[in-house]
Amino acid sequence: MPHLQNRNGYTSLMERLERFPQGAPPSELFAKILALLFTEKEAKLVGQLPMHPFSPARAAHVWGVREVEAYRTLEGLAERGLLLDTEHEGEKLYILPPPMAGFLDFVLMRVRKDVDQPALSRLLDQYLNQEEESIRDLYTGGSTPSTRIMVDEEQVPSSNLARLFNYERASEVIQGAKRIGIGTCSCRHKMRHIGRACSAALETCMVFDDLADSLIRHGHARESSIEQCLELLQQSRDQNLVQVADNAQFGVSSICNCCSCCCETLIRARKFCNLQPVCSTNYVAELKPQRCSGCGRCVDACPAEAMRLVSANDPQHPWQRRCVQDQERCLGCGICVRVCRTNSLVLIPRAKRVVTPVDNAHRLVLMALERGKLQHLIWDNRAMFNHRAMAALVGAILRLPAVKQKLAASELGSRYLGGMMQRVAEHSSRMPLRL
Repeated sequence: MPHLQNRNGYTSLMERLERFPQGAPPSELFAKILALLFTEKEAKLVGQLPMHPFSPARAAHVWGVREVEAYRTLEGLAERGLLLDTEHEGEKLYILPPPMAGFLDFVLMRVRKDVDQPALSRLLDQYLNQEEESIRDLYTGGSTPSTRIMVDEEQVPSSNLARLFNYERASEVIQGAKRIGIGTCSCRHKMRHIGRACSAALETCMVFDDLADSLIRHGHARESSIEQCLELLQQSRDQNLVQVADNAQFGVSSICNCCSCCCETLIRARKFCNLQPVCSTNYVAELKPQRCSGCGRCVDACPAEAMRLVSANDPQHPWQRRCVQDQERCLGCGICVRVCRTNSLVLIPRAKRVVTPVDNAHRLVLMALERGKLQHLIWDNRAMFNHRAMAALVGAILRLPAVKQKLAASELGSRYLGGMMQRVAEHSSRMPLRL
């Protein structure tokens, strides 16, 4: 961690947030961002909270205060989008979200007066661009990114639809959601405050189920029906926006409709493309050069800069251009296919399928393992978290390949965890398969 001028509540909170599988690199700039969102007292309190769902009683015990006082503090933080809340089996629980793809986005999901949003936007922009080495490690520190691109299912040829799974279709994720919220795109909102906004619609961020429930309850998102959300999806595709979702097959909590100029995920996808900071789809665009007219529509639309125009080297038509493609950069979103007027581009399956984690617990375990942070998911630095959370994480570890399971046990240095995994594995081997 870089030297920070004073050890205070913000320093403690930064240390806490860095423990997330995709935390945020501590710096003086990040401390200034936190100071806009939390008082120093709040930062100190939040820095003591568990990383896993906790009750007001648990927070009261950690803070050494009465439960009613802890509840008021937690509700105030949730009202500002700094904590998420939910109910499980009649019990009120709170969750400390990560900073990236977390509370730094939630505070910009609506226009509000209690946060200096212009100042926050300027600091965030500086942080994401000046701390380049740390931000690169944040996005590329392992082989499991936190987000994935979703293919425009309308552009997949009918001959390949059988290979398109439901979790790869944004329309299926929307139709399977129990509750849907729509909020302001935090990336375009931030760019508007610093004078670099594009013309794409602002209210395009889709959140689902538990995340939607919390954000709607506290006014950070508005309730939406499935039909309204599907209509928004179509409008976003008509604007050539890219759908970016959680890197998970089940339990997807959000789909962002992203533009290439403002979206931080797509900006990093171009900047660090060889390090794969975001998961591509299972498709790649194939160019048929004999049909290409050299109009350049695909070049303008491609969010990954995978297309470019070069001279056609035609002496009869010296100004004629043709398109060339870099398939290594292609995200497989299908936007180029949508805008092409000469049918020169088609989506084809990738030679090797992209592996998508089963759910967010599986993804978090993979990310933590690759980044050397698995111990923070298993043990809090104050106490073991509850058995339900432990069971979810051990289940996610058991879904890993055998080599990674051994690596996980080795990293934790725990005979307890190794024995638990062994017992669960032996029990599972005696259970009949469920189809």
